Amino acid sequence: MRRAQVLLDTDFDGARFGAACAAHGGRRLHYIALAPRCVDASDLPEQWRTQWPPCVPGLHRMVSRDGLITLDLMIGEALSCLAQIAARIDEVLLAWVPAAVTVLARLMVDGGLLQAVHLDEAQRAALQQSGFVFDEGRLRAVFHARRPEHAAVTAPERRAIVIGAGVAGAAACERLAARGWKVTLIERHAEPASEASGNLAGIFMPLMSKDDNIPTRLVRAAYLYALNRWKDLGGIGAAIEGVQSGVLHLARDGAHAQVQRQIAASGVYPRQFARWLEAPEASAMLGAPAPDGAWWFAQGGWARPASVCAAMLDACGALLTRRFSSSALRLERGDEQWLVRDADGDLIAAAPTVILAAGTGAVDFEQAAGLPLDAVRGQVTHLAEGSLPGLPFVVCREAYMTPAHQGAVCVGATYDADADSSLRVASQHDNIAKIADILGVAPFEAPLAGRTGFRCMAPDRLPLAGALPDPGVPGRCERLRDVPRWPGLFGLLGYASRGLIWAPLAAELLACQLEGEPLPLESQLAAALDPARFLLRERRRNA
Repeated sequence: MRRAQVLLDTDFDGARFGAACAAHGGRRLHYIALAPRCVDASDLPEQWRTQWPPCVPGLHRMVSRDGLITLDLMIGEALSCLAQIAARIDEVLLAWVPAAVTVLARLMVDGGLLQAVHLDEAQRAALQQSGFVFDEGRLRAVFHARRPEHAAVTAPERRAIVIGAGVAGAAACERLAARGWKVTLIERHAEPASEASGNLAGIFMPLMSKDDNIPTRLVRAAYLYALNRWKDLGGIGAAIEGVQSGVLHLARDGAHAQVQRQIAASGVYPRQFARWLEAPEASAMLGAPAPDGAWWFAQGGWARPASVCAAMLDACGALLTRRFSSSALRLERGDEQWLVRDADGDLIAAAPTVILAAGTGAVDFEQAAGLPLDAVRGQVTHLAEGSLPGLPFVVCREAYMTPAHQGAVCVGATYDADADSSLRVASQHDNIAKIADILGVAPFEAPLAGRTGFRCMAPDRLPLAGALPDPGVPGRCERLRDVPRWPGLFGLLGYASRGLIWAPLAAELLACQLEGEPLPLESQLAAALDPARFLLRERRRNA
């Protein structure tokens, strides 16, 4: 697959974007655009309008129907966004000049082009000092690197093995197959989504915080990206079992509500993304007292993870080979590829690239044994429709409840630090008591029914997405790029309670890393997901 032409527009303009799309001539185009203010997308073609994100900070990825054009819209303060781009730029449309033009020079490939809207003499001189050589028109320049150019990205051999057929592994297969990779999926069960992804329903919604911290930004990016990917896979309620019903997220108490009001008053979030409801409106929606108010996430809802897995795997077509009922127990490296063997030592599959997406089962492999992953027990209660006051949307606080579907309501889930996979009466009582308190009804007894799964969780509750570290290679590490890695071994792990939305974006991130494409996240956020972050901290402490 030919590398895409990467173009940066420092202030999104629909006309410039349209001209670039028209000029790409059937070649792949990756258009990165900064948007320091809200953009009116009404004049854009329908294929972009239907994907257009709400005006919330962050990097928002959209892809044309034919897959040839990718648009990354970076909403936020322009200079901050520019500093967070992780890409090699072939051409820049310069609508404004950053105070430190070295930030721009850092992104350019040798021979990259610059087209400026306007330059004064001081700006032109600063660009010249950073390596831009202007032609006679004085608004066009070619960049000549004054430092060793990054080594060219070698096109990988597009064959991979994915171990684990939950949402993490299925998303990895889909994102790689979309780029022409041949993928072998290994799963010890007979069907996909048989472990943590086997619940009847998973809920999806964003996360809010007053300081818009890294977890909040990551969850927001994953949530919005997932909504678009699911549309491409056929949509929730069609190809994917579930309903985009909205989520009513109640404040915990008065102090928590006050913080939420401050977030709402900041004006950062448009109503279609998140709307704060004071007690009267929240209570009316809930049909019970909600004295501290609630967030209403209109685009949120629930989906059955197994149906999401099925849609992603079906999208892979003939590029996917399924090896189910196969227990991968050992990884060996030889002849520039990984060999995956079963308990008897028989070879299951071989490929240059292996992606571990098996949750806490990943640590059973010698190469990943040192990853700090814990299994956290979660019991979901299944109640007969009518057991509780019915709501047409998801409601949550200390527990969540989904709308009735096929006669069942899902309530949960517990957080337990033990390995008991059986259904427990105590856990069911806990779930029912929490949801009864939310709905203003008395706790009650119900037949013991539900499901127990085990979340894979890292100490910081963020996923691990990327190349796995090799702790056996000694050495001092100051930065993530210094950490030694296993060649061709990657992880998509630690999705905790948000696997539905983590899976698509983390898989896209990994696919971009493998292909040398612009990342779908700000560089700071991509670093927060790097599996080597824990080894880096350890070596810094011990230095």
